[in-house]
Amino acid sequence: MERLLVLVRHGQSEWNLKNLFTGWRDVDLTEQGVGEAKAAGKRLKERGIIFDVAYTSALKRAQRTLGLVLDEMGQGGITVHKDQALNERDYGDLNGLNKDDARKKWGEEQVHIWRRSYDTPPPGGESLKDTVARALPYYVQNILPGVLRGERTLVAAHGNSLRALIMVLEKHTPESIIKRELSTGVPIIYKLNADSTVAEKLDLAS
Repeated sequence: MERLLVLVRHGQSEWNLKNLFTGWRDVDLTEQGVGEAKAAGKRLKERGIIFDVAYTSALKRAQRTLGLVLDEMGQGGITVHKDQALNERDYGDLNGLNKDDARKKWGEEQVHIWRRSYDTPPPGGESLKDTVARALPYYVQNILPGVLRGERTLVAAHGNSLRALIMVLEKHTPESIIKRELSTGVPIIYKLNADSTVAEKLDLAS
């Protein structure tokens, strides 16, 4: 039985392009982001993958990425589950701010701590630890059981919510997970063992 799980970060968003903290703000993809999503679908189709179910966040940049990937694969009719547990990390008072402006306001070191520490949240927002605390239980309770039953599963979400899943899949520490970079629109294929550990991993970077 094939226990297949594919993760893909949404394509470039309008606020990625503008260097803004996005978080839970519901912004769309850029033309480049649309192209990245379609390219992800093409690469998955070339590998002959057929999905049974898909999961995404409550935000349209992830939902649109998922739709574009599945359409490119000719699999637009599969069941899709949407849940805010898979939303991007909430950056609180930083949402909507240019990252350079934030550095001017709070200082380079403080903004770096908010962005790259595991458990220090920005004002009014979530740390990566907080994001893990909501995304990981959703994965364990809703996504993983299906994968272990043989449901070939696609998850289209965000850099930090996917880090929560990758932390368990790749056995990262709080120190190492914050250094784990995820490119936009690049599928990561995992084949799992019966005990949910990773048997094989493949990064489909172009």
